[in-house]
Amino acid sequence: MTNIDRRLFLAALGSASLMAAAPRAFAQAAAGKVKPTAASALIVVDVQNCFTPGGSLAVKQGDEIVPVINKIAKGFENVVMTQDWHTPGHISFASAHPGKKPFEQIKLPYGQQTLWPDHCVQGTDGAALNKDLSIPQAQLVIRKGFHKDVDSYSAFKEADRKTSTGLAEYLKGRGINRVFVCGLATDFCVAWTALDARKAGFQTYVIEDACRGIDLNGSVAKAWADMKKAGVRRIKSDDIAA
Repeated sequence: MTNIDRRLFLAALGSASLMAAAPRAFAQAAAGKVKPTAASALIVVDVQNCFTPGGSLAVKQGDEIVPVINKIAKGFENVVMTQDWHTPGHISFASAHPGKKPFEQIKLPYGQQTLWPDHCVQGTDGAALNKDLSIPQAQLVIRKGFHKDVDSYSAFKEADRKTSTGLAEYLKGRGINRVFVCGLATDFCVAWTALDARKAGFQTYVIEDACRGIDLNGSVAKAWADMKKAGVRRIKSDDIAA
């Protein structure tokens, strides 16, 4: 065997040994999978009774995401959950505006507001997290929408775009720089959360099959377009390495 042949043989042998030592890592990389680390957090948005079948603002097939989220969550060291937590007579409720109906829009001091059926009122069963969620390692629940005169979709900022929930600071204080967002609904609270995560400097993924949308006049398509433009990455649960 010549010196050149010997070097080629040793190089090939080394590559084979490396592949044998880490076949799973190579397979994941080849498949384009992303692996959650200690610097990653899963944000589970508003998986509450009001937004699942039978609720006052039910998202179609909203309950189907629960087992998907439970499975994903097992791979995350850091999990944050959000909970809509409205006062009775909240400004976002159509019932608070005589003559108005759910899904109409009105102008409020902080901008355009879609009016909703009464939902997720503080302390009610509708505001409770879905009973089938199983994420015992979740460290934080962010309650939002509890100011009577301003709505709140995003886990990071309320609809006035000024009032912070403190989530960005919490995550950064723990060394987290990458977030994965899932939950209800794709075109409102999920999208607003993802867009604000990008604005706050986080690498952001939205897990498509772990979300469901309301879709008012094409709002789901618009939400995905806005997220893509902002640099949010659209993935599925199978793209996350176990």
